[in-house]
This record gives sequence, C-alpha cells and structure tokens, in this order.
Amino acid sequence: MTRTVVASATKEITIGFDQPFCVIGERINPTGRKKLAAEMVAGNFDTVTADALAQVAAGATMLDINAGVTAVNPNETEPPLLVQTLELVQGLVDVPLSIDSSVTAAIEAGLKVAKGRPLVNSVTGEEEKLEAILPLIKKYDVPVVAISNDETGISEDPDVRFAVAKKIVERAADFGIPAHDIVVDPLVMPIGAMGSAGDQVFKLLRRLKEELKVNSTCGLSNVSFGLPHRHGINAAFIPMVIASGMTSAIMNPCRPQEMEMVRAANVLAGHDPNCQDWIMTYRDHTPAASSAAASVETAAPATGRRRGGRAGRRGAAAD
Repeated sequence: MTRTVVASATKEITIGFDQPFCVIGERINPTGRKKLAAEMVAGNFDTVTADALAQVAAGATMLDINAGVTAVNPNETEPPLLVQTLELVQGLVDVPLSIDSSVTAAIEAGLKVAKGRPLVNSVTGEEEKLEAILPLIKKYDVPVVAISNDETGISEDPDVRFAVAKKIVERAADFGIPAHDIVVDPLVMPIGAMGSAGDQVFKLLRRLKEELKVNSTCGLSNVSFGLPHRHGINAAFIPMVIASGMTSAIMNPCRPQEMEMVRAANVLAGHDPNCQDWIMTYRDHTPAASSAAASVETAAPATGRRRGGRAGRRGAAAD
C-alpha cells in the first residue's frame, strides 16, 4: 500500500489510501490576499500566527506555507521571507509543513531550516523544473507534489494530464526517488467553466491510484471558482474525490461544512476507528434550528400541507 510519510520535529503523518484524509491548510499564502502580503513584507506576522493556530485548531493535518508576496525579484526576496515564515510557524504548531514555492532558491532555503520531513510543493513536468527540483528532493529525502502540467501548459485533456504525471513519476525514479514520495496534483478545473471537470478528475484519480499507485492532492476550491456559494460545491466535492482515490487536499480547514464532509468520509471509509474523531468533534454539537421550515409547515392549512411541506424542505435545503 502506498504511503507518503511527512513529519514535523515531533509529529509524523502518513498520507495513504488506507489513512484518514490529509487536510493541508491553505491559509498561509499571500496570493490574492493583499493585506497579508503587505503585512509579511513589513515583517508583521500577526495574521500568519492567527491563521496557523486557527487552522490546526480546526483540524488541519498539515499547513502549506507560501511566501510569494511579489513577482519582483522573487529569487532575492522570497527565500529569506519563506525561511522566516517557516521558522515562525514550526515554532507555533506541531503539524508537518508543506514548503510552497515556484522559486527553486526559496525551496532549498526552506528545506535547510524545516524540521522533520516536510512536503515540497511543487514540481511540474517541465524539464527545467524537473532538473532543478528533483535533485533537492533526493538530497533532502522529502516527498514532493507533482503538478500535471508541462511546457505546453495545462491540458484540458485528462489523458494528457495523466501522461505528464506518469512522466514525473518516471523521471523521479531516475533520481532514485520512489513513487510513494510523489503526491500528484491532477489539476482540478473550475466546474463553472468546464462542465466535465468533476468527471475528469474522478477518472484521473482512479488511474493515479490503480495504474501509478501514487497519492494525490489538489487545490480543492479550484472546482468552485466563479460560482456563488462556493463552499457548498466544495463540500460536495470532498467525499466524491475521496471515494475516487484522492488522499489529501490543500483547502481551508476553517470552513466547518467542508471539514464535516472530510470527517464523515473518514468514518464511512473506515478510516476513523470506532468513529472516535467524529464523536470527539461532534458529540456536543447542536444543529441550527430549522425554524423557517417548521413555521411554514405549522402555518400551512390542511389543504395545502403538501405544498407547504415541499416549500419548507426547499427553504431548509437552500440555507
């Protein structure tokens, strides 16, 4: 059975098909967060601290750490900032970390200070990237996220994305890196722009599990990009990708609806022994009262009870 081991200084986590779903907290990332980027540039890490603690408290298995605050001279600015962020976060929490950067110098700087066995996020199928990143993966004996795009970009054809993933696994083997240390990101497309995106990723995940026998991850919220009420789509997506073979995701653990789906999927897949995590998390949970639905049902006259009941159920489902 494929098992990818990651660790902090004090805690080891296994990502695998027979393990609980690995939730990689996404919040420590200034991309698209102008306030956080400005704070980090100014040396203010209050939000980083708050996000690290909140994500672990919400149930994150790991934390993704990104310090890409600017596209201006990232080879100079990003390495020291990433190091500073990593050192801060690993002093606050005991979960393993993911070193997230597209800058090779930043990844190597992060690997030098990271404790335990971090995950590197990421390498693509581009030859330049493979030649730069894979030697670091071998040198530091760490696992890596393999993103299924190459010099031609991101293909809408799932067979092409699978071929890129296979290429990365094979090139990693040339460096002596085992397949169990490759975590493939099959690239989730926005369902609002591509109606087949969900079905594509489910098929890709099954092939990654059965043919390449590798673990997988994704940027979970990509699937709902551009749609209203995104967290409803994200929450539905979680048990579907887990059932298809996905073993981790970069996501926001501070969204209760999404974490509830992760925990429920763990229970139903038999990855929460004796439902212990579910019970400990929700035994004192009080669901919100469906007062609106109840009032519609109560107020409806006898002749309109069926219509009122359906309306009530529709209202409850939309909340």
